[in-house]
Amino acid sequence: MESNQRRVISLLVDNQSGVLARVSSLFCRRGFNIDSLTVSATNDPTVSRITVSVSGTEKELQQLILQTERLEVTRQVFVLNESTALERELLLLKVMANVTNRAELREIAGIYKAKIIDLSPDSMVFELTGRPEKIDAFLKLMSDYQILEQCRTGVTALERGGMHQHMQKPAQEVREAQLPLPGTRCR
Repeated sequence: MESNQRRVISLLVDNQSGVLARVSSLFCRRGFNIDSLTVSATNDPTVSRITVSVSGTEKELQQLILQTERLEVTRQVFVLNESTALERELLLLKVMANVTNRAELREIAGIYKAKIIDLSPDSMVFELTGRPEKIDAFLKLMSDYQILEQCRTGVTALERGGMHQHMQKPAQEVREAQLPLPGTRCR
């Protein structure tokens, strides 16, 4: 039996309204639970990047990628390699704080290199950026304190190094290779 694997998939899509709904509904229809999802601008104002973290078997993930490539709004789809990708998340965490525990909270923040971005008489707000595993470990330690609010962005990622294979071809050339042009027949 094939086991579930976590994959980070990066999609370059047309920057237009409704694209996120189309992509996420495709994932939903295929029975995938999205672990995290971020959408961001790129250096091209006509293109947006969607970064999705999902789990599934290799066969299920390959099928999902093929179906995502076939969406007319999709320009490119690629799976990020865990060993060569830079993954980051942002966490904002508000914790109950008073005179007795404030020093402990500052010490934990220092160890994880979290910033204290707000301090009030009864709470502290931390900002932490890092790999998902770092965020998880920080949250585990902070669970011993009373967490008032939490906001986590989800994974955003890029491959290390210069221009990568998936970015070397112009989007139109990649698209033509993936799908036949309207009015043409598949071979």
